[in-house]
Amino acid sequence: MDKAAELQSIPALLARNAAKWGALPAFREKEFGIWQSRSWAETQTEIRAMALGFLSLGLERGDHVAIIGRNRPALYWSIVAAQMCGAVPVPLYQDAVAEEMAYVLEHCGARFVVCGDQEQVDKVLEVQESLGGKGTKLHHIAYLDKRGMRKYGHSHMNALADIASEGRAAEQRLGPELVKRIAELTYDSTCVMLYTSGTTGKPKGVVLSNRNIIETAKNSSEFDHLRHSDDVLAYLPMAWVGDFIFSVGQAYWTGFTVNCPESESTVKICLREIGPSYYFAPPRVFEGLLTDVTIRMEDAGRFKQWLYKHFMGVARRVGPALLDGKPVGFGDRVAYWLGGISVYGPLKDSLGLGRLRVAYTAGEAIGPEIFDFYRALGINLKQLYGQTEASVFITQQPDGEVRSDTVGVPSPGVEVKIGENGEVYYRSPGTFVEYYKNPESTASTKDAEGWVATGDAGFFEEGTGHLRIIDRAKDVGKMADGRLFAPKYVENKLKFYANILEAVVLGAGRDYCTAFINIDLTAVGNWAERNNIAYASYQELSQHPDVLETIAGHVEEVNKSVAADPMLAGCQIHRFLILHKELDADDGEMTRTRKVRRKVIEEKFADLIAAFYGGKDSIYTETEVTYEDGRKGAIKATLTIRDAKIVAGQERMAAE
Repeated sequence: MDKAAELQSIPALLARNAAKWGALPAFREKEFGIWQSRSWAETQTEIRAMALGFLSLGLERGDHVAIIGRNRPALYWSIVAAQMCGAVPVPLYQDAVAEEMAYVLEHCGARFVVCGDQEQVDKVLEVQESLGGKGTKLHHIAYLDKRGMRKYGHSHMNALADIASEGRAAEQRLGPELVKRIAELTYDSTCVMLYTSGTTGKPKGVVLSNRNIIETAKNSSEFDHLRHSDDVLAYLPMAWVGDFIFSVGQAYWTGFTVNCPESESTVKICLREIGPSYYFAPPRVFEGLLTDVTIRMEDAGRFKQWLYKHFMGVARRVGPALLDGKPVGFGDRVAYWLGGISVYGPLKDSLGLGRLRVAYTAGEAIGPEIFDFYRALGINLKQLYGQTEASVFITQQPDGEVRSDTVGVPSPGVEVKIGENGEVYYRSPGTFVEYYKNPESTASTKDAEGWVATGDAGFFEEGTGHLRIIDRAKDVGKMADGRLFAPKYVENKLKFYANILEAVVLGAGRDYCTAFINIDLTAVGNWAERNNIAYASYQELSQHPDVLETIAGHVEEVNKSVAADPMLAGCQIHRFLILHKELDADDGEMTRTRKVRRKVIEEKFADLIAAFYGGKDSIYTETEVTYEDGRKGAIKATLTIRDAKIVAGQERMAAE
């Protein structure tokens, strides 16, 4: 049989990797300050024991197994162990509140749940009694971390390590059954079910087959020449399709090493220690790293500030050209080389990005200034465009064709077309099978020929063949006078500034644009400390006159940049305010992947919007918030509304 034909499931790839690279590290995990490695051979042994343990507990073909917790090797192993048994793994967001968790557990009918620790077990137990409809009652709960679990009832609950031990003991009895179930897996067997972020409603369960994941992993790995010697850092939510394709799909296809940090608070330290060669992060992570750099440079001595400013000027001028292999003058090459010794090299090492061969950002559009900053340092940062329904990859940027204003060309094996209304459509081997228990949404999203509607508006550039995404199709609109309204374009420019964490631009159907802004408490707090400004809360600092003045300056600079684009010059911000609270997923204002829920924000802050367009200079408001323990409260504040300077531009009316 053709070897490639045998590799039709993740367990089959695991067997190949254990045979081919048995002694090489498959996973590393930092525990108690020490990196612990597990080879591919050890990984196969642990996963097999776990699968046998699941069989002994009665895991059936087609059962759904929910996995909830932070990135840990054992939780990744439980995904593959479930697949070996013919079950369907369903990763959940670990920071989901009990109500969100209950919806997913009920919808998929999970009979088994694997929890990372006591916190996750408590959330499952809290909602367990409400899940009793038609065969959806939980059969068993497994947990990884034993701390705090001694006094819990264990009639239907076990430590994952004990389940694996039981599996090892049951090898002779259940081994043949496990071999049989693994042999039953085909390219069309379900590999995983991942839930959408739910920006417009309840999350949908996206069913992805082995074909979807393995073909996508194969094509994307070959596109960027990934190899088994690469290292990645697994720190993004396990429930997110990006983490699944990188930490499971590509990892098992190429055999590279997946490194799991000790905790969420130590990710930056672990990033520096591992120095991954392949790295993925949503724009907010790159924005956060740049904010850290900006803060540190503000605290540096004058000479270091001068050195940084001088050589970053050189980098912005010639760095991207050098990275793309374009001709650069001898003098500039020497200047960039000196900058590499004195600034770029040490800076990349301190960020943990010194060994990078390939880095990607996706999930949201990244501000061009942020993107160009990393490219200027010599970091091969590229953009991709993808969706859960596509197994991530729709377009990628080839080396030498990387730009901040496009998302690249169609990924290998992917077809892309633009509909009559400007919406982007695609079909590929990674196209999802269906939305679970939702044939109506499946039919409205994917047509009979396999074309999927992305919900995004975009167009192909003439000459280059690169795709440009304007915004979400439902968010792109017109202002009252017909000018084009594309909020994400302006929001990304605002978020380039270290002081601005989040921005929401309003203006569809209106005479002019306005903006809600969240300040970055770390950056602005650092500024306040240096200037001996005392504050008691985010709310107090956000309304400080000096902070408002600083943000007004940023808005004015963004307006100048927006005015230079004739098509979007009408999107300049006329009025803005700094919100009294950070937008939060627990309050329903953002998804768990940090995407803004515009409809929720427009409803929740309707009084603030009315004040914007009613000409008020301030507004008193009360806003309900959700605390970490689930209790509700209210924040009361009087917010200042500022007018912003508008720049005359060559505005062009949107096409009717």
